Amino acid sequence: MALELICRESDVDAPRRAYFDRNLLSERVLDNLLAMEDRYVPHCAYFKCVQRELKPAMRRIVSTWMLEVCEEQRCEEEVFPLAMNYLDRFLCIVATSKSRLQLLAAACMLLASKLRETVPLTADKLCVYTDHSVYLQELLDMELLVLDRLRWDLAAITAHDFLEHLLLQLPLPPGKLDTVRKHCRTFIALCATDNKFISCPPSMVACGSVTAAVHGLQLEVGIPLLARQPLTNQLANLTHTDADCLRGCQEQIEELLENSLRHTQHPAPATEPKALDEIDSACTPTDVRDVNL
Repeated sequence: MALELICRESDVDAPRRAYFDRNLLSERVLDNLLAMEDRYVPHCAYFKCVQRELKPAMRRIVSTWMLEVCEEQRCEEEVFPLAMNYLDRFLCIVATSKSRLQLLAAACMLLASKLRETVPLTADKLCVYTDHSVYLQELLDMELLVLDRLRWDLAAITAHDFLEHLLLQLPLPPGKLDTVRKHCRTFIALCATDNKFISCPPSMVACGSVTAAVHGLQLEVGIPLLARQPLTNQLANLTHTDADCLRGCQEQIEELLENSLRHTQHPAPATEPKALDEIDSACTPTDVRDVNL
């Protein structure tokens, strides 16, 4: 009987990844994440005290572009929030002209993909996504500048690092875990595009995303409940956070989702500038319409 031996190491459509280590979900790891997360939160209101040319709307537009690139390239879910963390931390300390914002965004995606991707994005590919408005050497120089200003401290903590720890605590109905995880990832990506969440701790974004997902799906967790109060208190105790702050974060996430859905279903009038209208009409992850309110 003939045997066919197939080597799949070069199969770029199915990169070989390491198995998930359950030891990473231990309480000790969660405590370390909570102790270190504040180090990577951009605390500076940089639009007021650092940036003279940049406006919040510009960040929203460039973050939308970054999200679309990450989705089209099927990047790992962690790449986009991590790239946004680099961008925000850089803007907290370096005044940047609006003409170089897309260059900075491309450099942040390049670095984030190198850290979190099995098959990272290439500098050449990112230049193509800028419609060649960014040259290769410019991108490489900006990459070094970001590394220098961030002091090579790239292993930032994002909301995704807390997600599995939180989901582990939920006695969800059979078959619902993947759906809740998908919704949470959508919420985390949405939060990364919105200026209101720049200074929000990653653990709070993760908790707000989980409670918003469970509430939206109207799931029963543990005992029959009105979808969120006991769960919010449980997650607040787990992450040593004020429960009222978590409820406020959840409400902001639900409001953000509702606005995004409304904007997707009712695009801006054609009287607005074309480029801005085209960007705004896709300002949410592609699966946002699958999220239940």
